[in-house]
Amino acid sequence: MHRTALTRPGTEAAVPARPSGAARAALAAAVLGFFVITFDAVVVNVALPSIRRDVGGGITGLQWVVDGYTLMFAALLVSAGSLADRIGARRALAAGMTVFTAASIACGLAPSLGTLVAARFAQGAAAAVMMPASMALIGHAYPDPRHRARAVAIWAMGGAVASSSGPVLGGLLTQLSWRWIFFINLPAAAAALLLLARTPRSPHRRVPLDWTGQATAVVAMGALAYGAIETGTAGITAPRVITAFAVAAAALAAFVAVQARGRHPMMPLDLFRSRTVSVAVVIGFAFIVGYYGLPFVISLYLQQERGLSALTTGAAFLPMMLIGAALTPFSARLAERAGTRTLAVGGLALMTTGLLLLALLPASVPVWAIAALMVLVGLAGPLVMPPVTAVLLNAVPAHRAGVASGVFNTSRQVGGALAVAVFGALLTQPAGFQTGMRESLLIAAVIALAAAAASSRLAPAKRL
Repeated sequence: MHRTALTRPGTEAAVPARPSGAARAALAAAVLGFFVITFDAVVVNVALPSIRRDVGGGITGLQWVVDGYTLMFAALLVSAGSLADRIGARRALAAGMTVFTAASIACGLAPSLGTLVAARFAQGAAAAVMMPASMALIGHAYPDPRHRARAVAIWAMGGAVASSSGPVLGGLLTQLSWRWIFFINLPAAAAALLLLARTPRSPHRRVPLDWTGQATAVVAMGALAYGAIETGTAGITAPRVITAFAVAAAALAAFVAVQARGRHPMMPLDLFRSRTVSVAVVIGFAFIVGYYGLPFVISLYLQQERGLSALTTGAAFLPMMLIGAALTPFSARLAERAGTRTLAVGGLALMTTGLLLLALLPASVPVWAIAALMVLVGLAGPLVMPPVTAVLLNAVPAHRAGVASGVFNTSRQVGGALAVAVFGALLTQPAGFQTGMRESLLIAAVIALAAAAASSRLAPAKRL
């Protein structure tokens, strides 16, 4: 990926070369992978009332439609990162995309809520394999830091386009049938697999998988999500809720012990000796609490409380999503000029402001005002995630890119899963939907503010 230029006899200096066609094919495949992962995380929100009318289930059932995806995504991400290092990023992305496609078909054909949730679990598992593999594929294809930062910004466009098109496209497709929101994945998946066929084999290394760590991680996250979701209907003092939280605590303790003592841990604790890695994990968690929690709450509010259609609800999210898509291509250059720390702090401060104002709005506020304030949350996307992702990849050795990506994205998905579980529980409390929505947005604002403070500890960016 580098060419050399002679400076004087006997010496050579490495000069970054233009990315090759194979590198661009790898990047395009990674973009499509990130597109379908993000699209299926956001598109389902506007379809929830339609799904409920068709296959039944209350708020709890809808929470599992969302969290079935994010929970498996979060629980398997770190092992999936190790898998990408073990078999190579290209093979891992291709395998994940194949399973994701099959699971999407199963979602679209699901005859019942239980079948749909099971298929969403399968989608989440496949997405867990795809996400770190796509990031590692970019890391291998673009070894030059500047090219890599700009490639990551382009990769982030996959998520930005999915986020911006998801609500509106989901609302439009739901007018026909909510099932079409899953079938739309098929052409994108086919294109990604064709591009991967043009990509060279990725580096790989033999590393034993940490089965004990994976099992305790799944139990901990599953029990935690179950306890949070059931709190809304059964109450926090219900025996099954207390049992779920106790199981989650015990499994988490076991997971930490296994990671500290195991010979081949799925989440090497020494990764967190890097301040950059630790801060990036905090940022990833907090960002997704607001960025995924907000659409879940507001989508239900606009349709159930304000009587909007799925299409009109999707349109209300359009300004928020479009601003993110428009600015994402410039995130790398902004980071080069202002520094990742400045962008992260500023982006999370904007998110905090938007969430706080939305929480304090009166019930009679017009929908256009809600859409306008959500733009502040949308601005945080390009200012925070692409620069922080690039800094994270530059902070770890190339052979640990997969596992580092897995750890980072696990923090993101845990944030999303817990946001849906906790916010859904708050929406069903006796105080009413409006009170639950305000409490949810205030919680997200406090978490975003804490992450903004943590972002100030990121090391200043080096000029490239």
